[in-house]
Amino acid sequence: MTAAVRLSPVAWAAKTRTEIRETGSTDGSVVVVPVGSIEQHGHHLPVATDTLLADAVAHSGAERVADDVPLLVTPPVWSGFSPHHMSLGGTMTLELENLLALLENVADSTLENGFDGVCFVNGHGGNASLVDNAVSTVGKSHPDVEVTGLTYFQLAESFADDIRESDVGGMAHGGEFETSLMLHLHPELVEMEDADAEYLDEPYDRGAKDLLVGGALSTYRPFKEYSASGAIGDPSLASAEKGTELFDRLADELADVLRNVFRQAK
Repeated sequence: MTAAVRLSPVAWAAKTRTEIRETGSTDGSVVVVPVGSIEQHGHHLPVATDTLLADAVAHSGAERVADDVPLLVTPPVWSGFSPHHMSLGGTMTLELENLLALLENVADSTLENGFDGVCFVNGHGGNASLVDNAVSTVGKSHPDVEVTGLTYFQLAESFADDIRESDVGGMAHGGEFETSLMLHLHPELVEMEDADAEYLDEPYDRGAKDLLVGGALSTYRPFKEYSASGAIGDPSLASAEKGTELFDRLADELADVLRNVFRQAK
């Protein structure tokens, strides 16, 4: 996976220790931590999909504000909390308490370099509540730091209907949304001829419908009970053109968030 070290002006991993501390010592400095997973995404997408997308959105959003905001993006946390995907194979998961400790450790060590703010950029729905908890625990440990977190695809809620062709449920796991983004960013990793998926059959009216249509009720089932292929939604409607528009607008939304974190951190 090529996401670990990016040749990017905001990539932590490509900087020297001196450059990192110089950025961290600047007033209002922000460290951005992409958080993904290694889990099955059906027959047509790689298991690193969530990590690749969170990492790309984090870098692109940060690059948009790099002239005005002192910030760096760490290498992605590539393993998430994905026990519900284990039944279909190909998945690596951490225990919940281990992932929380990992995020706390990453934040603690990066903040030792003087940064005034941190933003976790999550790419996996199963990590969302845990990232919220990490914001609270890291914030408690660092009361003078602006600690924030988000799940990147939720930034698309305000504009996804302008782009999507699928009905509600079509932008779920490995569906139109993620497949379009991957066709834009990593087309060589997408096997569209194997894009076999089905719409989510959620028995609870108040359960989540897809990535962008949430619900009040949480439930747990092994993923194979939802989908034989491991994908949910409508990847057949995905395109690189849609992925380009989704990605650009997501990066713009994240850039706005990072500007606000910078203002609050100063």
